[in-house]
Amino acid sequence: MVELAAVFRRHGPQYRAKFGAQMPPSHRQAMRAIEHCRTPALGGHLYTCPDCGKTLYQYHSCRNRHCPKCQNDKAQQWLAQQQAMLLPVPYFMLTFTLPGALRTLARRQQRLLYHLLFRAAAAAIQLLARDPRFLGGHVGLIGVLHTWGRNLSYHPHLHFLAPAGALAADGHSWRPARKDFLLPVKALSKIFRAKFRDALRREPCFADIPAAVWEQEWVVHCQPVGTGLPALKYLAPYIFRVALSNNRLVRVTDDQVTFRYRTSDTGRTQLCTLGAEEFIHRFLQHVLPKGFVKVRYFGFLGPGCRPQLAALRQQLGCSPARQTPPALAPDSEAPRTEQSPAVTPPQQVVRCPACGQTMQRQLLLPVVGGQPP
Repeated sequence: MVELAAVFRRHGPQYRAKFGAQMPPSHRQAMRAIEHCRTPALGGHLYTCPDCGKTLYQYHSCRNRHCPKCQNDKAQQWLAQQQAMLLPVPYFMLTFTLPGALRTLARRQQRLLYHLLFRAAAAAIQLLARDPRFLGGHVGLIGVLHTWGRNLSYHPHLHFLAPAGALAADGHSWRPARKDFLLPVKALSKIFRAKFRDALRREPCFADIPAAVWEQEWVVHCQPVGTGLPALKYLAPYIFRVALSNNRLVRVTDDQVTFRYRTSDTGRTQLCTLGAEEFIHRFLQHVLPKGFVKVRYFGFLGPGCRPQLAALRQQLGCSPARQTPPALAPDSEAPRTEQSPAVTPPQQVVRCPACGQTMQRQLLLPVVGGQPP
């Protein structure tokens, strides 16, 4: 199977030689981690079969959050934790898209623009929700950053999952939303644009933004999503999946990479062939800054309001939430995995590929060169 690591190993040195001075550290680190994932460079373990004597090497994973071979199990853990927070009410999905004229700036200053995108969108929702004509209270939000289109294009936007209602000013009474309506999107769009503009005005880069950006309509969508569980299942893979999985890669030639994607309008599968340099560029523009948290919680779903949320769930008729595994904190994406590439995996049962017998761990293989990349 063609892998992203193979593309980076073959074309990465030339790409770094050409663009290395302009590459942020997070891009260089992601490339190195993916190239060395599950190779001798990260060390591993040697297993032997007590019956047939066959040996098997298992190398450590890089655990970088942008690696297509890592983080696969965490989506299910996150989903289980969010299910324990669901309220027995309808839910809505709100989507805020960064205008095209701001995307060049966003690529250059990801940490700043993504943070302002979260802050402005959440503040716009919360402001409008407090209006007694709509909800008249405090809302709870789960926000998820998504940066890629299906063909690896740069398309930064936020998804917010929100219960259809709000907490009244007394902090206890539940105010349900109207059927199939949460907030007016045209008003939400204007408030979102104004708050983003006011926050960005304090930054030196504000002078470089065309004035027309603040006159155009900004795209905001809001739609009902039932119980919220289908939306969580939709969001979970995007949180822990990278922009391109290995199973979408079709072939790598001397200077081109071909991958498949599904069109958003027809749902049909198509092939996209890019030069290796352009392919690497498209992938790396979705690598997040080191430590940046792409899942954030607001209002009564915030980390500091979990006792209040538990009381609200009981008030609305939910049974007490079951405890979930502590592997992934509910208020964080645990970005520290990006900084600890060579971690020894827990003891696991390894079966002999020849006879099926349980293999025995014999040797810890050291990291090549003494340090992980």
